[in-house]
Amino acid sequence: MRIIARLAALVLPALALIAAAPARADWQSVLDAARGQTVYWHAWGGDQRTNDFIAWVGTEAMARHGVAVAQVKLTDTAEAVTRVLAEVSAGQTEGGAVDLIWINGPNFLTMKEKGLLHGPFVQDLPNARFLDLSPGAAAATDFTVPVEGMESPWRLAKFVLIHDAARLPDPPRSMRALAGWAAVNPGRMTHPDASNFMGATFLKQALIELAPDPSILQRPADDAAYAAATGDFWAWYDALRPNLWRGGRSFPENQSVQEQLLADGEIDIAMSFDPASTAAQIAQGLLPETARVFVPEIGALGNVSFVAIPINAANRAGAMVVANLLLDPAVQARMQDITVLGSYSVLDPARLDDAARAAFAGLPTAPALPALQDLGPTLIEPHPSWMTRLAEDWARRAAP
Repeated sequence: MRIIARLAALVLPALALIAAAPARADWQSVLDAARGQTVYWHAWGGDQRTNDFIAWVGTEAMARHGVAVAQVKLTDTAEAVTRVLAEVSAGQTEGGAVDLIWINGPNFLTMKEKGLLHGPFVQDLPNARFLDLSPGAAAATDFTVPVEGMESPWRLAKFVLIHDAARLPDPPRSMRALAGWAAVNPGRMTHPDASNFMGATFLKQALIELAPDPSILQRPADDAAYAAATGDFWAWYDALRPNLWRGGRSFPENQSVQEQLLADGEIDIAMSFDPASTAAQIAQGLLPETARVFVPEIGALGNVSFVAIPINAANRAGAMVVANLLLDPAVQARMQDITVLGSYSVLDPARLDDAARAAFAGLPTAPALPALQDLGPTLIEPHPSWMTRLAEDWARRAAP
């Protein structure tokens, strides 16, 4: 984030006024302009099932519209944001290397504030009619920041904890209970490094439960608010950390590494931002048949994943076609299929026709796949500034 901030400071104020391409009311003209384009979709590449789904989307885009999709696999979304900032800072207002970004939270806020996004464009997508875009709706808000048509939703995610029911049949269902359990079972739990999205999400989930007034998290984290909200949280974490795996001296790089620790029997609790991932991992033989998901009793943090188009994208029409394809009910149903990806749909069921509803109703299930009601209430994401400050504060505290 410091690199992004330094680059952002170099962007001349006039660049924020670069005009996006005019809104295209005629969708056929978008399709015509997109044909033959290759959309370079910069997306996190750490999950093979997601990578496979993106590849399938590319096959569909080519078959339906003559648009190719090339996934540029990222380890951190900030890599793509930094690329766009560098290009625009150098005066490259057209022909940019990034056509589409899988983006959320602080990265979206950075690009929106700096005028680095094409749009608004979502209202021009024919399949946007299947979305609830009313103010405050999940598809219209990104970490408390109004989307305002500058990014398009494509998948729904929710925080879950994972346990092996054979070893831990009754897992702790609150953060305070988790700390108590870890004190009795030292070394049997960990979380990914907080520089990784999954590790930061765990910290945010705990902060929502432990903050004296969680509503303060919906506003920017100034010094006073941060101090007031995190006192009990850091006291809790300081008590928990010595009882983590390896004494809290090292942390798994990401969710996949942590799940391998669970599979190997080194720990008893892992975590994911995909409620269907455990069932998928079992089907692939990567987790034991007895692995199950659970959520804290207060509910679980949830958000929508979006795609955005940079202001200097070389293939904006193609990117819009891909964004629209992602909202096709048949594509969303395939995405939610546990045998394919298992990510929950962003579409509003009330806006679907009978055929689309039937496609979702007929999706396969699995013992480790939770029903929507099993996931409890959805907790609202804090303002992006909280994630940034938590991760930076954790890095200072965790340093040797």
